[in-house]
Amino acid sequence: MPASCSDTGGGRRASGRGFTLLEVLVALTIVAVALTAALRGAIALTSNARDVDRRLYAILEAKNQLQELRLARAQIGTGENRFDCAQGGVAFICTQRVTPTRNPFFRFVEVRVTSSEADGRDFADLIDVLPVN
Repeated sequence: MPASCSDTGGGRRASGRGFTLLEVLVALTIVAVALTAALRGAIALTSNARDVDRRLYAILEAKNQLQELRLARAQIGTGENRFDCAQGGVAFICTQRVTPTRNPFFRFVEVRVTSSEADGRDFADLIDVLPVN
């Protein structure tokens, strides 16, 4: 019988019956890197979804402010007004700026909705021309 086919019991067993510790550590490292990348992606998606929700609420609040001015049927005075506003449980700061136009029967109205947090991010900025009642 050839020497390569005999099993003396003290020699090395045939490879392929298991993994070495180094192979397991390399595989675990690859899996850990992949999971870290997936977690970062999930965090980014969650953050983007929150920003989309806030932007939607801010646009709704700005539209509501313009609609209130439109329906108030009161004289729209010029100037800037800043106040706290909320939509969908999210607190914002609304800035309403009214400026005259060349036509004395209309006013240029800008409503800006920003974050109430320290970063002060702009979430919505709507502009309209409203008639003076």
